[in-house]
Amino acid sequence: MAELGENAPELQVDRWVQGQGGTLENHRGRVILIEVFQVNCPGCFIAGLPEAIMVHQHFSGRPVTVWGLATAFEDFDKNNIENLEKLLGTGEVIGETLSSLGNAGQLNGNRLLYDIPFPVAWDQLVATGGEVNPEVMERLIQRDIPHFHTLPEKTRLMIQTQVQSYLRQKKFDALTFDEYQLRGTPSTILIDKQGRLRETLFGSGLGLVERVESLLEE
Repeated sequence: MAELGENAPELQVDRWVQGQGGTLENHRGRVILIEVFQVNCPGCFIAGLPEAIMVHQHFSGRPVTVWGLATAFEDFDKNNIENLEKLLGTGEVIGETLSSLGNAGQLNGNRLLYDIPFPVAWDQLVATGGEVNPEVMERLIQRDIPHFHTLPEKTRLMIQTQVQSYLRQKKFDALTFDEYQLRGTPSTILIDKQGRLRETLFGSGLGLVERVESLLEE
């Protein structure tokens, strides 16, 4: 598993759907920002991706690399490579993204009002078979609820039941998403010029320009 301050593991991607991202090793000496999103994720398109695009534009000509990584940990009928290809080829969005952005007046018909200007990869998915592994359960719980063992027993049992249900319906593991121990989407991975993992951020509005600038100044 990826650990903060350690060398960032290479991305495990199925393929680059847009552009050629290359490897982390080949981009050593540059600050790398990876914006992780799902196709069926309104927040990714309302805030997450626009922030990454802002970084891409702001640091044009400087040693900063911005990549997108489309992943899937739920809604596999929507979060798939076919819909990603449609998005990148035509700007067309689907599902909750279509509904939310449409209601907010942020679409031209069913298409985004902006282009994604940087390389985008599709995370590597591996079928799980719906198995519930106790070690995986424990890791998920500790990742999201570090104080789990201090909670009342009734609360702990409820959380364990919810995690079991999630794992049973989870058809695939997304290898890069899991390797970097991400909590959801949008998420941002920041890697410094020495190739070390510095931050994994969940959500948006987190001052990405300032964070990248700080890494550049090191």
